[in-house]
Amino acid sequence: MSSFEVARRGAKVDAMSVESVPGEARRSRGDRQRDAIVSAVRELLEVKAFADLSVSMISERAGVARSGFYFYFDSKYAVLAVIVSDALDELDKLTHDFAPREAGETPAEFAKRMVGSAATVFASNDPVMQACTLAQNTDAQIREIMNDFEDTVIDKIVGLVRQDSGARPITDDLPALVRMLTATTAMTLSHDSGFVGRKTDPVRAIDVVERLWLNALWGGNEHPSA
Repeated sequence: MSSFEVARRGAKVDAMSVESVPGEARRSRGDRQRDAIVSAVRELLEVKAFADLSVSMISERAGVARSGFYFYFDSKYAVLAVIVSDALDELDKLTHDFAPREAGETPAEFAKRMVGSAATVFASNDPVMQACTLAQNTDAQIREIMNDFEDTVIDKIVGLVRQDSGARPITDDLPALVRMLTATTAMTLSHDSGFVGRKTDPVRAIDVVERLWLNALWGGNEHPSA
């Protein structure tokens, strides 16, 4: 089981275990230390590349001993997996767990809402998501974490498109098409210069991404019959 899958399962168990416990009573000293470690990685990624982070550096920033770090995480990658898992949870909430188009919602509005939700997640988790997306090509463990994240998103999008009677995908290979669109969206939201250009307003690129989703999945038809 990958670090990302472990993080996802752990998050679900934690959520179930605290449902009936009020306020601060649910937050033990251990919870606070674990949260401090996650926050430390977020903060350090604002000034350093993930490859330059060490457990000692993270522990010092979090105010915990190295032994304390290893009580909660087996590596810095495990912390990163938790952050990416949290980002997926946020995306689930914003998209109502990738619910199909709402009644009266046009494909153009739907594409805008979905890409907008992804943009919100990338922005609220910046620079973590940006750093992870761009580091995939050089770091195998980060690539595994991000591939797990992307596979989960792709499976959910493929499912909702298959439920949409108005969808007109440009190919019968829907998983491959959605994977291509998802990867393009991620690189665009990471402000990779190959996708948004240099010294260019990224909003322009995001508008193009919305149009790509619309044309690739609905044939550019903003008002299908169903």
